[in-house]
Amino acid sequence: MKTYILLLRGVMPVGKNKVPMAQLRQVLTNAGFKDVRTYIASGNVVLRSNLSPAKIAEQVHNLIQVHIGPDLVVIVKTGSQLQKILDGNPLKKNDMARVFYTMFVKKPPAQKVKELTAQDYSPEEIVFNNNVAYVYIPGNYTKSKLDNNSIERKLGVSSTTRNLNTMRKLIQMSKER
Repeated sequence: MKTYILLLRGVMPVGKNKVPMAQLRQVLTNAGFKDVRTYIASGNVVLRSNLSPAKIAEQVHNLIQVHIGPDLVVIVKTGSQLQKILDGNPLKKNDMARVFYTMFVKKPPAQKVKELTAQDYSPEEIVFNNNVAYVYIPGNYTKSKLDNNSIERKLGVSSTTRNLNTMRKLIQMSKER
């Protein structure tokens, strides 16, 4: 069995995309996933499975929709893939607490990426490296022109964004048993 990290897009502690973590752990365990753990109430799961990442994403998406309700995008990575994302960060000159990592369900169209990165968002910054958007937002994330929703709209591809602390914690969790 391999350990995977699931990043659920748009999970909120309350409202339309509410996913109670205890219920999620139970639903996934009942479906046969092993060592299911969650981190904070915003849609981060570490589990073990013999399924492929694509099958995990599909099955977890369906399980959440049927048993909990929300229709959520699920992105599946390994701890080493998340570490490569951190290692590939081209924005290391910035305050790392203000750099965000946006991951996509599929590769965004090159032309749309080019159009997005050609714009000036100062003092914010966005750089793509290996199919990840690295976003520097020195101010309030919720007022940013480069928040997850804005990037999705501009690229036409579903994505989810995490900060450095969450990425590090998920990598650490993926190494634990």
